[in-house]
Amino acid sequence: MVPLNSPLTRKLSAFVALSDIDLETLARFHRRRRTFLPGHEMIHEGQPNASAFILAEGWALSYKVLPDGERQIVDFQVPGDFLGLRSVLFRTADHSIEAATHIEASEVLTSDIFDAFSHAPRLATAVLWAASRDEAMVVEHLVNIGRRSAEERLAHLLLELGARLMLVGLGDKTGFACPLTQYHLADALGLSAVHVNRVLRHLRDDGLVTFQKGRVVFDDFDRLRKMAGFDTGYLDQDGPLLR
Repeated sequence: MVPLNSPLTRKLSAFVALSDIDLETLARFHRRRRTFLPGHEMIHEGQPNASAFILAEGWALSYKVLPDGERQIVDFQVPGDFLGLRSVLFRTADHSIEAATHIEASEVLTSDIFDAFSHAPRLATAVLWAASRDEAMVVEHLVNIGRRSAEERLAHLLLELGARLMLVGLGDKTGFACPLTQYHLADALGLSAVHVNRVLRHLRDDGLVTFQKGRVVFDDFDRLRKMAGFDTGYLDQDGPLLR
């Protein structure tokens, strides 16, 4: 059975109070445990019949590569996230996923998903919630790139990552461990790495947030949230709606 405090269980429990049947069904998702090294491409854009993965440990990134070789990171994945859920439903994967760190993940096949949905409809509802939440984050990322200033973009992204990690027990209002580089942040925010470095320095000098030595520290959480216009409503993680 999946541990009650596993990242996936904690995440899905934010929407639905999981029953024993739900937990037993979740356990079947973890029959094929895989390990990936940093930089390994887990799913390739255009790949047919791709598997999905449930991230247990480590970070991954989802991205698309343009014809000129430029990369746009569309999201970062943290423990408890599904990787490539659309890949098991679409004929081909619509984006690539790469391990940003050493990763422990469970491979999930299309048959696993359909079998789970037929045996545990409440769990299916929770997975639909998780997918809808991912879509809401993509919408927020679009607003980030299109309308927010560079400082607001970076602050909003760090606050979002902090909230997502807090949900699965890997962060709090003081901050979180973060393996991302300034190049990762640049590719996600539509900025250059030099610009990201400059913005991080401004935020640190203003006493808002510090990102050094693999850790994000919220120096003034409330003021940072106000500056970024960050509202956790789109993450919808204040407690189960389905009991």
